[in-house]
Amino acid sequence: MTETTTGTVWLTQSKYDELRAELDTLKNETRADIVKRVSDARDEGDLKENAGYHAARDELSKVDGRIAQLTDMLDRAQVGETPADDGVVEPGMFVTVLLGGSEKKFLLGAREMADESEEIDVFSPQSPMGQAINGARKGDTVAYEAPNGKSFQVEIVDAVPYRG
Repeated sequence: MTETTTGTVWLTQSKYDELRAELDTLKNETRADIVKRVSDARDEGDLKENAGYHAARDELSKVDGRIAQLTDMLDRAQVGETPADDGVVEPGMFVTVLLGGSEKKFLLGAREMADESEEIDVFSPQSPMGQAINGARKGDTVAYEAPNGKSFQVEIVDAVPYRG
């Protein structure tokens, strides 16, 4: 994802610091190492048959994409502490809802908030469901319209701060 997206990205201070450190490492160390490998491979001669050159260029493209993504996200970041454990749905909460008769659990916030080792669903506060449930309380039922035009009712079963 290299294109700029709109909207605020909610991050805890620790997650912001972690992403900032990743960005600094990518910009100041990783990218420089890859650029050197591209240059060294270019000096070897014929680029058409130089697998090392093409691999380094591909890696450089991926790193540049991640740098752009992190820069955009950190520019739009709203840094705050973990929300209060008061049952009110807001970014940074791990939410349990009843949707279509099934229970669904997810983090309301940015994908980058979730610990990479965890396989949890993440819904953006800017998504139709995210907008509908933001500010709702445990026990509330809210309705929203999906992008396909269908209407859904969601009951908030639980909302607790995500501790990642």
